[in-house]
Amino acid sequence: MRLVQGGPMLVEGPVEVVLDDGSTARSDRFLVALCTCRRSRAYPFCDTSHRRRERPPG
Repeated sequence: MRLVQGGPMLVEGPVEVVLDDGSTARSDRFLVALCTCRRSRAYPFCDTSHRRRERPPG
């Protein structure tokens, strides 16, 4: 697992993610980008929505 600063969490796949509502999201990819900003329309998977908004420096 690797956390990208200002971006997603990269996890070696395949993965299963259990969501708050109890449903399961699956990906068979060999590397999966999990959203950490919750802006993704494909949540829990990253769709690069974090790039659309600038973060304050720091």
